[in-house]
Amino acid sequence: MLDLKLIRQDPEGVRAAVRRRGSELPVEEVLGLDRRRREAQARLDELRAEQKRASKEVPRLEGEERSAALGRLKDLSDEISALEGEQERLAAGLRELLLAIPNVPHSSVPEGLTEDHNVVVRTWGEPAAIEGEARDHLDIGAALDLIDVERAARASGSRFGYLKREAALLEFALVRFVLDRLGRHGFVPVVPPALVRREILEGTGALMAGEQQIYRTADDDLYLIGTSEVALAALHAGEVLDAAALPVRYAGFSTCFRREAGTHGKDTRGIFRVHQFDKVEMFSYCHPDGSWEEHELMLAREEEILQALEIPYRVVALCAGDLYGPSAKSYDLEAWFPGQGRYRETTSCSNCTDYQARRLNVRFRGEGGARLVHMLNGTAVAVGRTLAAILENHQRADGSVSVPEALRPYAGFDRIGPR
Repeated sequence: MLDLKLIRQDPEGVRAAVRRRGSELPVEEVLGLDRRRREAQARLDELRAEQKRASKEVPRLEGEERSAALGRLKDLSDEISALEGEQERLAAGLRELLLAIPNVPHSSVPEGLTEDHNVVVRTWGEPAAIEGEARDHLDIGAALDLIDVERAARASGSRFGYLKREAALLEFALVRFVLDRLGRHGFVPVVPPALVRREILEGTGALMAGEQQIYRTADDDLYLIGTSEVALAALHAGEVLDAAALPVRYAGFSTCFRREAGTHGKDTRGIFRVHQFDKVEMFSYCHPDGSWEEHELMLAREEEILQALEIPYRVVALCAGDLYGPSAKSYDLEAWFPGQGRYRETTSCSNCTDYQARRLNVRFRGEGGARLVHMLNGTAVAVGRTLAAILENHQRADGSVSVPEALRPYAGFDRIGPR
C-alpha cells in the first residue's frame, strides 16, 4: 500500500509514477475520502471531549439542570455513534481504493507497458552444442520414465505431472543444494504453512490480479499459497523487529498452487506451467537504506545457482507495465531451453520496498522510533522448471542425461540412462 502522506504531499508526482505502470491513481477520490475521514475524526475528538466534560458535571447537578445535562449526554452519545459509523465507512472506502493502487516503480525500471519492453541486462553461458535434434524435457522425461503427465491427467486433470525415479530424487537434491547455498548467506530455512487467511493474501498484494488464480477451501475460508512469499511475509506481521538484526532472511520451501486461469492452451506440454509445483523462495526483511543492495544480493544468489547447475541464462529487467502490483523493481532470470530453442523464465526477484510492510504492519525499531521495513522476495529454485532446464541442457546423444556436478553429492548419481 502506498504511503497516504506521500499522496497528500505530491499527488501529481505519484500519479505520474503509477501511470508508468499503465494504472491510474484516483487522486481526487483518495484525497476527498481522506479529507472527509480526517474531518470526521476531528469532530469525533471534539464530541468525545465534550462528553467527558459533561459526564463529570452531571453528579454535581440537580433537578432540571441534571435532566437537561443527561439529555445532552444522550444526544452526544447518538451523534458520536453515528459519526463513528461514518468514519469507519470512510476509512474502509479509502483503504479499498489504496489497496488497488500498485507500488511506485523505481526510477531505474525500464519504460513500457508489455513484456516486449523488458530489457536484457546480461547473459551467461553458451547454449550447449547438442548432437542431433534437441529434445524437450517431456520427450526426455517420458523416454527415461521420469515424467508422466498422461497418468497425472487421469488422476487430477491437465497441468499436473508425476515425477518418478531419478527425477524425484533430483527434486530433493535440488532443494537441499539450494538451501545449503543460501544458508551460507544467512537465509534461515523454513517450511511455512501452505494455507493462509484472506487478509494475508490482501496484505501481500496477492489479490491485486484477482482471485481467479488462487485455490480456496470453501469450508474453512483458507487459500492455498501460490508462493511461500505469502506465508513468509506473514511471519512477522504486526511485529516490531530490532534494527540491529536486519536483514532478516528466510529460505522457504513449499508446495505452491496456481489455477493458471487465462492460460488455456499456453505451455500445456510437460511440467513447465502446472497447477502444483515445489519451490524454494528467498525472503528478506530489510532496512530501507540497504534494500537495493539486498535486491542485487538476492539476484546474485539466483545467478549463482543457475551457474552451478551449468544452465545458460539471461537476466531481464522488467518494464514498469510488466511489474506485479507490489513490486517497485523486478528481475527475471530466463534459462535457455534447447528443446524449445529459446529462453524461458525460471526465477524472479523483486523489491517491494515498504508496500507490503505497510499493509502487514511490519516495522523495525531504531534511532528516531519505529519505521516500516522493506520486504524483498526472490525464487531460488522453481523445481519443475529447473528440472526441465537440466534435462534439456544436459541431454546426451545416447539418450542419457548428465547430472550437473554440483548436484551429484546430493543426488548420489551422475547420470540418468535409458532402461
